[in-house]
Order: sequence, then structure tokens, then C-alpha cells
Amino acid sequence: MIRFYERHPLWSLVILLAVAFVAWLVLAPWPPGFVDMFGRKKIFLNALFNGITLGGLYFLVASGFTLIFGLMRNVNLAHGSLYLLGGYIGYEVADWTGSWVLSFIAAFIVVAAVGVVLQVVVFRRMEGEDLRQTLVTIGLSIVIADLMLWTWGGDFYQILAPDWLSGPVKLPLITAIKSSGDAVYLKYPAVRLVILVGAIVIGVGMWLVLNRTRIGMLIRAGVDDRDMLSATGVRIQVVFVAVFAFGAGLAGVAGVVGGTFQSLAPGEDIRFLLASLVVVIVGGMGSIPGAALGALLIGLAEQFGSVYMPTYAVVTTFLIMVLVLAFRPQGLLSVR
Repeated sequence: MIRFYERHPLWSLVILLAVAFVAWLVLAPWPPGFVDMFGRKKIFLNALFNGITLGGLYFLVASGFTLIFGLMRNVNLAHGSLYLLGGYIGYEVADWTGSWVLSFIAAFIVVAAVGVVLQVVVFRRMEGEDLRQTLVTIGLSIVIADLMLWTWGGDFYQILAPDWLSGPVKLPLITAIKSSGDAVYLKYPAVRLVILVGAIVIGVGMWLVLNRTRIGMLIRAGVDDRDMLSATGVRIQVVFVAVFAFGAGLAGVAGVVGGTFQSLAPGEDIRFLLASLVVVIVGGMGSIPGAALGALLIGLAEQFGSVYMPTYAVVTTFLIMVLVLAFRPQGLLSVR
């Protein structure tokens, strides 16, 4: 942060003012002029928190994608199918056992096993062949999507959260002042807040593993020069299989999250594959903080766009991507 301020003092001031303005919008009661311009504050705060929690979901999907695509250079365009498969597996386990937590574990294990098969059978045979990987994984995504459609049909599925997470919680954020002078506080679904906290914990843990542990050092060294690392006696293929399995398992976990506060249906695999691509492009390939920043920007753009300009809501996300590609094509927080 200090280095950024020294290099870009003007931009640092602009960012600081923007953060202060957003904090005022969130914490302070709105004057009548703001209500006339932006609508009720409750709508603004719901869009803000919906965007942040949606960004947490996008981060869970894109963090696995950035590990596989950004670090290992494996073009896995079946990543969205892994997301939807994890959601269906989580739904079946939750419906069978009644345990929401167990659905996460089952989805992670099953989808991670599928990731191991993909890495060993497909990507190990086509290392460095980006075009072949792209075409093969597109074909696999079509096959997996048809198999899921055959198994679960075209219905919408919802994974029910446990009772202790059902219902809203009151947040210390004032949405309005009554005529009597009493403050009205924001109520927000507890399950979304818990999932957001979980996404933050996973993101911090991944960053620490990649940058502060020996396994992270091996992964980064294997990406830079796998021949030299193999010469030291490290079984680099085993490391890459583990990384691929973990990235695929994260997609499965994200499927359970998506099925909890959204829904599962055919076509969601394509949607989240495109979202992962946009997040990785905006944030930077191979960067966990970049994936977090990109997911947050895309989530907020989608939600605010759908609330304040619904006609152009889809355009806002791609506008962010175009601006990043025009002025910083390596991504906002790309890895050197």
C-alpha cells in the first residue's frame, strides 16, 4: 500500500475519497436528495450486500479456475460443469442425509476425484497444447452437461440451509428513520453472511499456502521450471494432480453454495464458466488476491446493474473486462 501511494499519490487520493464516500453511504442516514436520486437506502444496501456475497460465490469458482488455468496453464473449459456437478451432488447428499455440512464434503470429494481423472487422462497427455485442451474440454463439458440433464432433468433444484441459518439477521446499519425518530436497521439472510465468511477464510488460506508454505513454493517452482524441479527429486506430477484436484473440489463446493442461495439448473455451468473467465481476466491469471478483487467487482457490477439499470446489467460486467484489457491487459493484480 505504501509503495502504491508513493507511485500513484493522485490515484491513492481518489481511492481514499471513493472509499470514504461509500462508507458514508452505508453508515449514515440519507438526506431526501439522495433518496430521490438512488431510491430507498434499503435497496442500495441490499444490492451492495448481494453483490459482495455473489462476489464470494464467484471467487470460490474462479479461485479453483485460476489455480488450474492461471498457475498450471491447463485450459479447463469444463470447469463450469464441475461447478454444476458439485451442486447436484450436494443436493442429493443434503436431501438424503439432511446434513448441509456433509453436502460440502461430499461435493468436494466427488468433484476432486473427477478432477484427478481429468488431469491424469486428459491434461497430462496434452501438456502445453492449449488448442487441443480447449477443444477437448469443450467437448467434455457438453458430454457432462448432457449426462447431468439425463440424470437430473431440466428442473430447478434448491439446497436447503440448516435451521440455524434460516431467516435474516439484524445488521447495525440504518436504512431509514421513522417519523417517531426510531431507526430502522437492515435485515439480511444469515446464510449469505456465513458463506461470505467461508469464502474469505478459504481465500486467505489459499494465499497463505501458496506464498508461505513449502507446498506453495513447490507449486510456483513447478510452474516456472518443472524440469529443474523434477531434477531435484520432486514428483511434480503428483503436485500438479493435487492442485488440479483441489481446484476442481473448490468448484464443487461453490456448486453447493450456489445451490443454497440461488438455484441449480441446466445452463448454470456456462454462466459460471464465463464468470470465472471474466474474473480471472480482470483480476490477473494465477493471482488469488486478483481473483478476489475481480469477483468482487463483477458481483457488485451485476447487482447494481440489475437494480439501477436492468436493461444494461449484462453490459456492465463486460465493460469492466474491456477497460481492464485496454489499460492493464495483464490484470489488476497479476502475478509476475
